[in-house]
Amino acid sequence: MTPSHALAPPPCPHRRSLLLGTLSAAAAPLAWAQSAADAPVRLVVPFTPGTGIDLIARQIAQPLSERLKRPFFVDNKAGASGIIGTQEVVRATPDGTTLLVSVNTLVMNMALYPKQGFNPLTDLAPVAQTSWGQLLLVTSVPSRIDTLKGLIERAKARPGALNYGSPGAGTPHHLAMELLKNRARISLTHISYRGTAPAVTDLLAGQIDAMFLPIHVALQHVKAGKLKALAISSDTAHPLLPEVPSLGSLHLGNLNVDMWYGVFAPAGTPSAFIERLNTELREVLASPAVARSFETQGMTPAHSSADAFQKLVATDARRWAELIKAQGITAE
Repeated sequence: MTPSHALAPPPCPHRRSLLLGTLSAAAAPLAWAQSAADAPVRLVVPFTPGTGIDLIARQIAQPLSERLKRPFFVDNKAGASGIIGTQEVVRATPDGTTLLVSVNTLVMNMALYPKQGFNPLTDLAPVAQTSWGQLLLVTSVPSRIDTLKGLIERAKARPGALNYGSPGAGTPHHLAMELLKNRARISLTHISYRGTAPAVTDLLAGQIDAMFLPIHVALQHVKAGKLKALAISSDTAHPLLPEVPSLGSLHLGNLNVDMWYGVFAPAGTPSAFIERLNTELREVLASPAVARSFETQGMTPAHSSADAFQKLVATDARRWAELIKAQGITAE
């Protein structure tokens, strides 16, 4: 009989290595999570520096860094109407270290580029809306169109004779005019440019007649008398241009074409991180300094829950898909 005080035989080496392996595996996720929580966060902007989206990303990066005690930095990945940068976020590890700052072009692209390789409604997780951006319908001085009513009358009298510019097919500037054409039953010829700057150059020179432009782009030219502001995309007038009527004044149904901006994460990003970031963004957007910065660029800070933002994005996707189909719009 083995004495009660006798030592038990040492565990076999194989069993000990299995035990150590199990402990290591259990500790790995915790170590990974701790590492990810301290890692820098990349805010991918799928457009060039200087755009409204870029401004938003740069305005929220520093206060988020301070509040979450980790670096947030902006990374511009422009190209293909925002698809290149978005695709990079979709493919990123969903650990909170890569985020997307985007605009409603994100869902407009769904119907225009069905083979883009991802679905923003399922491959991205909405974090929070950050703001609304207004578009101005402006005309060139040589066009001699001074009112919204005058534009409609001219377009009806001479279908297709007037032309309008945009920084590319499927951009908010393009689809806003297509929505107006659809509701007012008018015809204008679309001139697509590679970016906003060359389109504005031709608009100022009278090479094109009209265009939808973000307020922060159009305002200086309107104030200088080089462009005429006919209408604003919102349902109400804007404080920067209180005398400019809304598109709703036409009473042709829903013509609100305001652009939403917001932050997204790769699908599968932990909900705890998304909830924390949503909370911090609410505080950042309430900051007077951030609000002033947005408003001087013609944007209105607007925070939402992740669920509310998801519903907004999905509704907008359906709306623009229906318009794109009705107008027979294709990516050029």
